[in-house]
Amino acid sequence: MNNVEVKGFWPDEALPLVDTFADNFVRGGEEGAALAVYRNGQPWISLWAGVRRNKDAEIGDTPWTENTLVNVFSASKGLVALRCLQRLEQAQLSLDTPVAEVWPEFAQQGKGGITIGQILCHRAGLSAFHERRADSDIFDWPGITQAVAAETPWWEPGSEPGYSPFIFGWIVGELARRLAPAESFGEDFRWLTDSLGADCHFGLRDDELPRVADTGPLKTSLQTLVGGEQGADSAYLGRLMKADPRGVTNRAFANPMSLMISSNSRAWRQAQIPAANGHCSARGLATIYGALVSGELLSEQSRSLCWTPLSQGQDRVLGVPLRFGAGFMLTQDRQDCRFGSSPRAFGHPGAGGSLGFADPDKGLGFGYVTSRMGQSLLIDARAIRLIEALYSLPELAQ
Repeated sequence: MNNVEVKGFWPDEALPLVDTFADNFVRGGEEGAALAVYRNGQPWISLWAGVRRNKDAEIGDTPWTENTLVNVFSASKGLVALRCLQRLEQAQLSLDTPVAEVWPEFAQQGKGGITIGQILCHRAGLSAFHERRADSDIFDWPGITQAVAAETPWWEPGSEPGYSPFIFGWIVGELARRLAPAESFGEDFRWLTDSLGADCHFGLRDDELPRVADTGPLKTSLQTLVGGEQGADSAYLGRLMKADPRGVTNRAFANPMSLMISSNSRAWRQAQIPAANGHCSARGLATIYGALVSGELLSEQSRSLCWTPLSQGQDRVLGVPLRFGAGFMLTQDRQDCRFGSSPRAFGHPGAGGSLGFADPDKGLGFGYVTSRMGQSLLIDARAIRLIEALYSLPELAQ
């Protein structure tokens, strides 16, 4: 094994995976990270190593632990989608239900026919705000949801796929909130996580802030870590944004600019930005996906919506081919979008590297979190190596 102290628990047969996790620190520039895997609803593997850095002088740097929290960015989307699916099931509503049936104000600007399913699979044309928003807007839930309700689709809803980096979360979160007896989406989500003992949160309390790791750029190139086809990265995204400064891709990620530069701030950590500011431990992510796979959280009919394709094709915002179920990205035969070996695998990567996914055929719930942000738009090279090592274990390789 590499000269890295990996803590946690794992069966003997998982030593190759532990070695790969350690090697990500040696060759991959990892500074602090954790990996957890649930199998058939039970904890199977939990690894952590490195340092949790925090710029707050009163908190400072400490060793990474199993309960260290980190912003998982778009890996949050699977969590908010799950909560929405639970609330839809309880209310006996389908994906064909218009959003405006639950949220009447949403019908403005010709959006009355947009369905909940179109939102969840990114086919509603609501990928970005047209008009410039103030930086502080993203921290004001009533104000930002009112702005979303007044927004106009960028194209005919249902006609084309277009990833929604941030607006997705406010729509899906508001739907869940309106279907729940809760003051906020974050409060409603805590009812789910408290029942599971899952360490994942939207809107951190004061006493949770000391457990958060600051995120920062990865200082090592990942090109040599994996072979084969390389996926789209942030440089590619930057070219798309520069090609049309007023276009949907630019506005989706940089309107307002606080969406790109505020993620280590206290305001961001305590706000509710469900598409991008879930703060999770690796075990928290794996707990939720493990419970979802084992049938604890949704009926079989609702659960199948997670892996049933609802949208596929060249995405108008990210410029790459994507497949989506009801809020979850679906596996593809491409290295940066392959969730293991199951054709029914589903989950969501987050900017920089964090990842949560489920494999219903192998009974797995997977959670990986990192504080050093790589450049991939989808699955990071460090996570690719971990997935490949996991599925090479004798118990899963059959």
